[in-house]
Amino acid sequence: MAGATLAVSLFMSGLTFWAVNSIQQEAQLNDTRFGRDLGLLLASNVAQLIGEENLTDVARISSRFYHGTSSVRYIMYADRDGKIFFSIPSTPRAVHNSLTIERYIQLPGTDIANTNFPIVRKHLSPNGKVTDVFVPLKNDGNYLGILAIGINPNPTVVNFSNLTRNVTIAVFVSIWAMVVLGAVFNALTITQPIKELLVGVKNIAAGNFKQRINLPFEGELGELIFSFNEMAERLECYEEQNIEELTAEKAKLETLVSTIVDGAILLDSNLQLLLVNPRARRMLGWEGKDVIGTNILELLSPELTWQLTAPLQEMAKEDTHTNEAQSSYKILSEISESHHGGSPWEFRITLTQPTQHIIRVLLTQVFDQHRETLKGIAMTVQDITREVELNAAKSQFISNVSHELRTPLFNIKSFIETLSEFGENLTEHERREFLETANNETDRLTRLVNDVLDLSRLESSKIYHLDRVNINQLVEQILRTYQLNAKDKQLTLTQEIEPNLAPILGHYDLLLQVMTNLVGNSLKFTEAGGQIVIRAYQLTKISTSNGPTHLSPQVRIEIADTGIGIDPEDQEAIFDRFFRVENRVHTLEGTGLGLSIVKNIIDKHHSQIHLISEVGLGTTFWFDLMMYQESCVLPNEEQYTEGSTEPVSTSLGT
Repeated sequence: MAGATLAVSLFMSGLTFWAVNSIQQEAQLNDTRFGRDLGLLLASNVAQLIGEENLTDVARISSRFYHGTSSVRYIMYADRDGKIFFSIPSTPRAVHNSLTIERYIQLPGTDIANTNFPIVRKHLSPNGKVTDVFVPLKNDGNYLGILAIGINPNPTVVNFSNLTRNVTIAVFVSIWAMVVLGAVFNALTITQPIKELLVGVKNIAAGNFKQRINLPFEGELGELIFSFNEMAERLECYEEQNIEELTAEKAKLETLVSTIVDGAILLDSNLQLLLVNPRARRMLGWEGKDVIGTNILELLSPELTWQLTAPLQEMAKEDTHTNEAQSSYKILSEISESHHGGSPWEFRITLTQPTQHIIRVLLTQVFDQHRETLKGIAMTVQDITREVELNAAKSQFISNVSHELRTPLFNIKSFIETLSEFGENLTEHERREFLETANNETDRLTRLVNDVLDLSRLESSKIYHLDRVNINQLVEQILRTYQLNAKDKQLTLTQEIEPNLAPILGHYDLLLQVMTNLVGNSLKFTEAGGQIVIRAYQLTKISTSNGPTHLSPQVRIEIADTGIGIDPEDQEAIFDRFFRVENRVHTLEGTGLGLSIVKNIIDKHHSQIHLISEVGLGTTFWFDLMMYQESCVLPNEEQYTEGSTEPVSTSLGT
């Protein structure tokens, strides 16, 4: 009987101490979490103030944090070298003198300046373990120092642990005292509650925290039973808190996945859907459908099914002992571990429904932290239609540029080689003709490079500042530039500017380049005796975009000529890069980039370039620009009061 009592008492004491230690460890973990969160919150509030050396607000905020909770033991601020410049509850004087003792903080061994996460350590005190949290202070990426916060141990847990330990010892001694004084009486009295307590401890150890012992005992045994029930209640409360935290983390991860721009899909080992974000639903046509729990192979389009069935089945073969009750949160939390395994499988697939587009599908296996068991498969779906189109356009652009550069370079090299090898056999006229041709090809090459650079600059999404531009000044500069060229070709270059025309909103240099390209084309494509006219007049539009209808005055600019005209089939492609009408109608040389540059510049002015042309009669280009005002609002929906978007005249010959 005594041996059994000794064994039972030792077992009960051991379990009680184990439970108390578990509670203490959980309390210390909560202190660590509280200290980390409080340190990060306080550091985010004072980092900018410390960077500005505003210690008054730092002291005010720190005092509010310190007095806001009794769990904070101290708050210290140190610079990069560990020198404390402010602390609570004690702080050095603001004015230093020769008797002031500088205090330094013992920094943790980790290089805290190069980390963004708090560092935690503990030290013993008479009241228990104090949690020390060190948080790096950074402002705009600059390391300012360190914030140290001390968290007192939970007094309730400490007192409860001491009480439980003392009660356990008292019960143990009381049991043996009772055994010595009255073995039979005490054995009959204590056997039953000890059995109940043993069963309760076993149930709690098995995870049943709802276990309670209801026996009408007083004294040490009653305190032990009360402490046991209180311990069970605390453990049940901790379990509920842990479940709430896990649920909150799961909701955070699901929210994060739902906001990413790529489609994200999670599958279990049986290829059943666990999670699909809205982007993936739109891309795969699953909007409004309840697809969770359905096998993905039953939902994919024929194009995707044909390419993904074999890889998905092969990746799922590694799942041998996966629990069917795996939650989507566990898979979400282990996605980051998946990149430490095999590299993801990548597929490019062209879909035709609902519209034709190209997607990239990445398949990645998700394993547990030990890389032993397959938890699921993560699918990333990206729409790369725009990327493919841009790559094709880039390749075509490079091909066109290479082709355009090859011709002048070949001509220059051919004529120079001929002059170098056979220059003595050529006449002075032939040599001069060869040099003139090489010089012309060099000019052509220079124009091509300059146009390519201009087009690249315009398409680089650079934002230009639009300001007041005087139309008369712009047109006068164009006339001065091209008047001599027009006379040499026996052409008439004139202007028709509406009197007292208000300034426009634009960029002078860019608009000058537009006028230069358009007038230059007119000079090039108009035969001798023809006419070129630059017109500018006010045009009122009615804006109905936002709110009530209001008038939006604009200026229309036209460049009209009596040139050779443009065929209707060429008018759609005339603004494309490297497209040249001259390839069909004449042999004048050009880069094919002028009108593409014009279109880009007009786009920068929130307008469009238009043309109307008839072969043999002439061509007119026109565009509209807003008048300069103190506050200009660009309308989205407009209609002309004149009832037509056509220019005043299509050409000078009509």
